[in-house]
Amino acid sequence: MKPATLESERPSARDRILLTAHDLFYRHGIRATGIDLVIAESGVAKLTFYRHFPSKNALVLAVLEHRHRHWMSWFTDALTRHRPRTRPPLEALVPALAEWFHDGNFRGCAFLNTMTELGGSLPGVMAACRLHKQDMTAAIAGLLPASRQRKRQALAIAIAVDGAIVHTQFERDAKASLKALDDLLRPYLG
Repeated sequence: MKPATLESERPSARDRILLTAHDLFYRHGIRATGIDLVIAESGVAKLTFYRHFPSKNALVLAVLEHRHRHWMSWFTDALTRHRPRTRPPLEALVPALAEWFHDGNFRGCAFLNTMTELGGSLPGVMAACRLHKQDMTAAIAGLLPASRQRKRQALAIAIAVDGAIVHTQFERDAKASLKALDDLLRPYLG
């Protein structure tokens, strides 16, 4: 997955702060990244930072919202690019994830990482993470044939995807995770 970017070529101060925080939070963790580092790395004045983000909590929520939009856009695009013409659409899932897992910037799921790090301690984090997982599950459901079990199957697959993400993050090798996920998906592929 390509690094997060925003629409404009020359980012505004707010966008520089957001993108810098996104990168630092994802790379080092939210608690390990202080506001002073975000300010220094984004090249803005402290007053400018606080004009756009009155607190670190506000910045964290903005980063999660940005990450959600960016990642879901990439994910749905990757599923489309890897979708086979004559085989079940679900076969696009493993190659799409392989693309992300093999990216040099891969540090796992930002939402799983955030929940692990912050839990419910920051208002709004749980809702942002839940929305992300619901949208990821809905994208997976779109790869499955219509049936009464579709939502339940999509949830089971999404949970397996989360497991593959964590395993890849832990092992630093995507091969075993992707193979295991592929094996798990076989019954769904008919």
